Amino acid sequence: LHDALPISVEKPLGITFGAKRGGEGGVVATFVAPGSNAAAAGMKSGDQILYHSSFFGEELWPGDNVGFTKTAINACPNEVDFIVLRGKDVGTVNVKRLPKREAPKKFGKKLTAAQKSRATHICLDCGFIYALKVPFEEQDSSYVCPQCLSGKSRFSGYDPETGKTIGGTGLPLAVSLSLGIGLVAGIGLIAVGLN
Repeated sequence: LHDALPISVEKPLGITFGAKRGGEGGVVATFVAPGSNAAAAGMKSGDQILYHSSFFGEELWPGDNVGFTKTAINACPNEVDFIVLRGKDVGTVNVKRLPKREAPKKFGKKLTAAQKSRATHICLDCGFIYALKVPFEEQDSSYVCPQCLSGKSRFSGYDPETGKTIGGTGLPLAVSLSLGIGLVAGIGLIAVGLN
């Protein structure tokens, strides 16, 4: 895509996002804090976000909506990948027509050796990998995910070698409840229909 630039940024990013002006929509970096991780990675104010990491980082999603872009970036557990346009190329691509694409091969839930040794749980709602120095079991029941504020009960065991959850449904609570209610209602309708 034109002169698109791939940029990977460690969290915290140090970027303020805003809507790109014009009919095609899109997202731009309205401000990149000097000395921030984004500035160190090469992001500049005015860059148009063509793609950004998905919730879990397995693919890149088009940067066509500011709110959705912020949500996905906040949920991404580690380094965030971007594909950006800069300068005269900004606005030359209609991001609403871009398909999802595979994330760069180097991307994934990269943890340092120390983090890997402590990574025992993952937030089922946003993908935050718990690798803090205090063991997860020692956190009291009021502990919440630092990314999405879900309660401790929304964490499942995590295998840092495979990147997969251990136990848990993997579904957000609202989805699990909706499925359960739907199942009970469906069984009830079948029972009533048989009488």
